[in-house]
Amino acid sequence: MRLEQLQAFLSVAQTGSFQQAAKKCGVTQSTVSRQIQGLESELGLPLLHRGTQSKLTLAGDHLLPHVRKILTEWQDATQEIHDLRAGKQPELCVAAIHSVCAHYLPPVLQKFCQLYPEVQLRVTSLGSDRSLKVLQDGLVDLAIVMNNSLLTSQPENVVDWLYNEPIQVLMAAEHPLSKHSVVPWPELAQFPQVMFKDGYGMQRLVQEQFKNQGLELKAVLELNTLDAFRGVIRQGEMISLLPRGALVDSLKDSSLAIRDLAAPEAKDNLPQLNLTREVVMITTQDRLLIPPIANFRRLVHDSFISNVP
Repeated sequence: MRLEQLQAFLSVAQTGSFQQAAKKCGVTQSTVSRQIQGLESELGLPLLHRGTQSKLTLAGDHLLPHVRKILTEWQDATQEIHDLRAGKQPELCVAAIHSVCAHYLPPVLQKFCQLYPEVQLRVTSLGSDRSLKVLQDGLVDLAIVMNNSLLTSQPENVVDWLYNEPIQVLMAAEHPLSKHSVVPWPELAQFPQVMFKDGYGMQRLVQEQFKNQGLELKAVLELNTLDAFRGVIRQGEMISLLPRGALVDSLKDSSLAIRDLAAPEAKDNLPQLNLTREVVMITTQDRLLIPPIANFRRLVHDSFISNVP
């Protein structure tokens, strides 16, 4: 069963004439006749009484409302695809890690809303693992996350590097570690730590680094908002390893101190680099065929390259 067969059948039903149906479909009368015959052969019953006025048979009468529905659905579907290609989409959904949402993304959102006032922009702050999951499930169009090649290197993904940032130590202003300008790893292990919850890339990064150093990680509290981190840490001896982008507001807080983190101890006589995290933007190849999504990606890339320190 083909669409042109259904269109031919509907045209004959509407006009009562094979000749008029042919004109309406832009084909020859013999073509319409072959299409109807093919449809009847497939269904096993005649659909039309042939004569001066072509009328529906009982089977044709039953088929007609379904054909109308099928062709209407097809027309609606093709119109939606055409609108997508033309850049007309009802919404654009983005998932991003907290520090990006708070400090780096707002200028991009402002510019996008000016370019596409008819597109509802929806932004959700999530951990990296959760952001990648909702992207994979088709619930968002782009995700800005901490890179993890095990999760991001899917063949359908397009991954754009945005920036690298150092991991630093957040502590209370009078904390014993505040005497250091650069905090050694062994001393970190002496204090209880506040961490992001499971599903956040930072938790995995910190856990792996302590394991690699052969140090015990005293994780005593898990949180998922930067305000909560600041509120807890300023109270006592708890510390946290956080990326620089998550510490922007802490720089203005006199009750808190931020210190650089020493490079991990060298192993096998190989130099160790300072601990950093890589932030990337991910979407899928098919989404980049849609103008608003492609332009949002461009705005993010241009803004982050020029504005992220």
